[in-house]
Amino acid sequence: MQMIDGTIVTTALPAITSDLRLSSQAQLLVVSGYSLAFACTLLTAARIGELAGRRTMFLASVAAFTAASLWCGMSSSAGELVAARVVQGVAAAGMTAQTIAIVAAGFPRDRHQQVFAVYGAVAGFAGMVGPILGGALVEADLFGSGWHAVFLINLPLGLLAFVLALRYLRPVRPRQRERLDPAGVALSTLSVFALLYALTDIQQYGWRIAPCLLIVAAAACALGFAAQQRREARRGRSPMVRFDLFADRRFAIGSLLVAMFFGLFTAFVFAISITLQDVLGFSPWRTGLLMTPFAVGACAGALLSPILVRRWGVAALAVAITVFGGCVAAGAVYLGVTGGAVCVPLVIGPVVLAGASVGAFSVPLQPIMLSGLRQRQMDAASGVLPTIEQLGNALGLVLLSALFFRAHTVPGSVTMFAAIAVVAFGAGALTLALPYSAQRAGAPDSQAG
Repeated sequence: MQMIDGTIVTTALPAITSDLRLSSQAQLLVVSGYSLAFACTLLTAARIGELAGRRTMFLASVAAFTAASLWCGMSSSAGELVAARVVQGVAAAGMTAQTIAIVAAGFPRDRHQQVFAVYGAVAGFAGMVGPILGGALVEADLFGSGWHAVFLINLPLGLLAFVLALRYLRPVRPRQRERLDPAGVALSTLSVFALLYALTDIQQYGWRIAPCLLIVAAAACALGFAAQQRREARRGRSPMVRFDLFADRRFAIGSLLVAMFFGLFTAFVFAISITLQDVLGFSPWRTGLLMTPFAVGACAGALLSPILVRRWGVAALAVAITVFGGCVAAGAVYLGVTGGAVCVPLVIGPVVLAGASVGAFSVPLQPIMLSGLRQRQMDAASGVLPTIEQLGNALGLVLLSALFFRAHTVPGSVTMFAAIAVVAFGAGALTLALPYSAQRAGAPDSQAG
């Protein structure tokens, strides 16, 4: 639900804008209000889950997310919709921040590779199917619901998720001796909010003094948060972020790869949307249809990824992300040569291959980087890893689009795709530094029990 809701609004936004008469600022807030609220509260939600119990926090968050989705679907003004989206983002963080810890505690370590692969495949597919589903729901106009259906679809999903979680999630005793750490909550929230807000502003309006100063303030808050967390650890308290996570080489390198991947993938989806709709004149529905082979390929790559990792280790991931970069580079050359004249049957094969490469890279990455962590570290990673993903999303999109996508033209698209390909090639080289081999794949880590 969270992954779908993060992307489904993009294709429904024109209909929402027309119905509610949204200003350009309100349009931005409908999208960014959700993502900002989500990213800024992940670490806090993970800590509350430790204190109140992961199951309790997850159930409460699912209920809140479902209620907020109903509020979004019933909204009749721009301000009401933005407020509902913020609440929805906070509730989504409450769900997401518990996931890694719940999965890690619910399965034996020798099955983590499989269960995290399933989790990654479902999440990745949901993120890609969001724009397609959004276009389909708006086009279908079920019972005259129009754009409202993109939010109301969460009602049956949320009810099902709540019932299944209530039935199958095992209660875990919360850690009563720990505390919420208000200073850590304030510093982490301020640093993430300031950085993401500044990056959003830069993406919309370009490089200006105010957002640059806000980035400096975000860095200062982040440094203060790091120092405060280290003091908490020295005093024998449990910090919100355990920096010993990054002492594990797999987690440290994996974190860089996660940030790079989410950044380049978000930039890729953005560039595809702008190129097809603004540059080539495709409708949102046709754009979604053209991306369907990509989603199908991603599912195939995700299903094959455990086999590939068992046979070739991290080399399989390195090849996958490099092939993705090659497909994007070939797309840039094709656009440049044809001047924007796209033959859809001709590009379907490379689109499927690019999707398969994304699935084969992204799905095994998380279980590999988590494979050396102990259970207590898994609890901490449950909030840290999604935060890294969100920061990678924002940084990649802003840096790549601001530096290389200055004009929404065919040459601008060619430059943007070329930059994404270069980042993908760099990620492929970095992947080879992950200390993980085909022989160890799927086996429990003897030092991490």
